[in-house]
Amino acid sequence: MAKVILRKNEERRIKQGHLWVFSNEVQAIDNGELDRHQVGGLRIDPLRLVGDEARNGEVVEVFDSRGNFVASGFYNGNSLIAVRVISNEQNINIAELLERRILSAYNYRKAVYLNRESFRLVFSESDFLPGLIIDKYNHTFVLQVYSAGIEKNIEHVISTLENKLNAKNIFTKHDEYFRTLEGLPAEDKIYLGEAGEEIISDETLKYKVNFEKGQKTGFFFDQCDNREYFGKFCKDKTVLDCFCNSGGFGLHAIANGASKVTFVDSSSNEIENVKYNTALNGFTTDVEYYCSDVFDYLEKCITEKKKFDVVNIDPPAFTKNKKNLPKAVKAYEKLNRLALEIVNNGGFVFSSSCSHHLKKEDFIEAIQTGAVKAAKSIQLVYTNGASLDHPLLPAMKETEYLKFAAVRVTGKEMTN
Repeated sequence: MAKVILRKNEERRIKQGHLWVFSNEVQAIDNGELDRHQVGGLRIDPLRLVGDEARNGEVVEVFDSRGNFVASGFYNGNSLIAVRVISNEQNINIAELLERRILSAYNYRKAVYLNRESFRLVFSESDFLPGLIIDKYNHTFVLQVYSAGIEKNIEHVISTLENKLNAKNIFTKHDEYFRTLEGLPAEDKIYLGEAGEEIISDETLKYKVNFEKGQKTGFFFDQCDNREYFGKFCKDKTVLDCFCNSGGFGLHAIANGASKVTFVDSSSNEIENVKYNTALNGFTTDVEYYCSDVFDYLEKCITEKKKFDVVNIDPPAFTKNKKNLPKAVKAYEKLNRLALEIVNNGGFVFSSSCSHHLKKEDFIEAIQTGAVKAAKSIQLVYTNGASLDHPLLPAMKETEYLKFAAVRVTGKEMTN
């Protein structure tokens, strides 16, 4: 087994619980040619001893610059993340480890969602399964694999889902961008059954999930808890659900007695899906559907002086990298300004960001900047992250990505 030797003091972050070793933190890779006692005196360039590409995805052992064992993990020479840590022990049985971690993740979800059969089963590093996402839709399991190590051992994952969790359908639905970062091919695979449709429940509402046409794995489980909270503000209110996707926020508004709900999304497929889900739940509330660019729709509302009591804005990520973050912040400022301009005084705007690189405090600042530009005074009444099936690692800020905030609009003056 190859040994990854870290530069001086680079083990500190790993020992604190972070699960990534970056390529610039690696002093050398010992393919078995170095004596353990030589490690501390090494003076070699990073990755000098890397073997051929066949090593990508293999389990390696990580040592500090003094030769002390630190962790075991998956190696990938094609990625800036050279090692994804999977254990603080040596000589691990990878098949047994993967099964144990998947079942542990399942047991946690069933503990917090007693009556739910659809949820995020595995949330990558947060479930100590680096680079693996699994969403469970009844007996259908949709995978996203962003680790060469998981890719190399995928048969153990499939076996656990089929033999331990009674999977009927297993397939992948990857994000090409993140596969490219790992040097992995972008194609999807069906491992068991077929990729068709499912009707799922969040314990309150039902949704049709079309795996071919749906975004991400088919459904956004990360907002489930926030949708429940949102609905409580909507009784007898006029509600606007922007970037509505499958309609979760607006449908919870209807379930909680909203007087009228308007759904807006730029995808005609999503609008048709919302219509289906509205009927699926037997709702007869006054509903409008608009297939439109959200920014254009909000501008039109301002021009026509159209107002709502409650507005939800849940856009896709405006950036996937730090380079474009300033531009993304401007987009969040504009979006929140537009939303705040069409809310009645005393009403609420619920705003989300799923951009990994946008910090929570910067997100809140973008909302406040939007309020200033809209000449509105606001009160921040609630903040949250992703649902309980998306746990966080305190030592890895990278596991926290979703920001969710509710603000109350008090008008131009600081009054009620």
